[in-house]
Amino acid sequence: MINQERLKNLLIELIRIDSLSRRERDVAIRLTREMEEFGAEVIIDDAGEKVGGNTGNVIARIPGTLQTARPFLLSAHMDTVAPGEGVVPVLDGTILRSDGRTVLGGDDKSGVAIICEVLRALHENNIPRGPIDVVFTICEEAGLIGAKCLDVSQLCARRGLVLDSDSVGFLFTRAPAANRFEIEVHGLEAHAGVCPEKGISAVQVAAEGIARMRLGRIDEETTANIGVIEGGVAVNIVPNSVILKGEARSHSEQKLSAQTDHMVRALEDAAAAHSVTTDGKTYRATVEARIERDYDALKVSDDSELVRLVQKAGKNLGVRVQTQATGGGCDANVFNTKGLEVANLSTGMRDIHTVKEWLDLKDLYLSAAMVFEIVRVNAEE
Repeated sequence: MINQERLKNLLIELIRIDSLSRRERDVAIRLTREMEEFGAEVIIDDAGEKVGGNTGNVIARIPGTLQTARPFLLSAHMDTVAPGEGVVPVLDGTILRSDGRTVLGGDDKSGVAIICEVLRALHENNIPRGPIDVVFTICEEAGLIGAKCLDVSQLCARRGLVLDSDSVGFLFTRAPAANRFEIEVHGLEAHAGVCPEKGISAVQVAAEGIARMRLGRIDEETTANIGVIEGGVAVNIVPNSVILKGEARSHSEQKLSAQTDHMVRALEDAAAAHSVTTDGKTYRATVEARIERDYDALKVSDDSELVRLVQKAGKNLGVRVQTQATGGGCDANVFNTKGLEVANLSTGMRDIHTVKEWLDLKDLYLSAAMVFEIVRVNAEE
């Protein structure tokens, strides 16, 4: 039922449309046209206005042919990471990649293209189906912001799938919670050549604090990272401020809290070791931490109706679908926090967030067949 050539061509077309976070308008326009061609009611919400972007989330409602069937949600995100402008897709057999200067953008345009093709195939072949809600989100790569801004009361579906992961045959039902933080280290400025002893280097304090931290893979459930360091004015000034931006993730709330506290405490301990007295006044390094919950954990039970539905569809196609945990967050984390039951189904994207990103079209086609069968079985049940 899936038209593989059409799916391939749409994916390549979408990949060629630039859509960095907050700049997804051109893709949104293309997808609106795509949805409207087979009778969907399409709206674009105000998420773009809220986050300073040029478009909002695209929400499409596709009427069902079986009104007794439960509505189902299909979602993918429109934005890509940098470097993601001027992507030149290169097809070598069934392997699709970029020319090496940019990411491919299969994350998540593979999910977007699959949804579009599945809907077309259902429509063309008059397959019995329940109502389908489609959400193409903005700013997923910027912290799941589009999903956070989504008003889920606009949706009829209470369960569904996000298409935004790699290996086909896996349904990601568990993902970590994450804390995002910005920590400013305050020192004391001084002339670096004339009187450096009168200053406190915020760079040095930050470096000592980072050196105390446990970073990277903490354990099988927990990771942590310092991703951005900003500070300093000139090479001849002892820097009085450095900003660190980072995150901690864990499947365990207790471990997440402990890791976050540890990272802040490492900087506070480093700051406590730095003070200077000049002109009769004592100055001390200080730390100012701003921590926010980026997203909550994703936990969908293996006994849930959604998992059974996906596994039944897989069995019909001869595919054994395994549930699995991931270390990455996605829009499914947010949808579940908002009261929906949503898991993350793979599309075949590989080496994402790098210029080595690639995708095997055979995986893409299998994933599309899976989604088609899931929607069909959902109507059956």
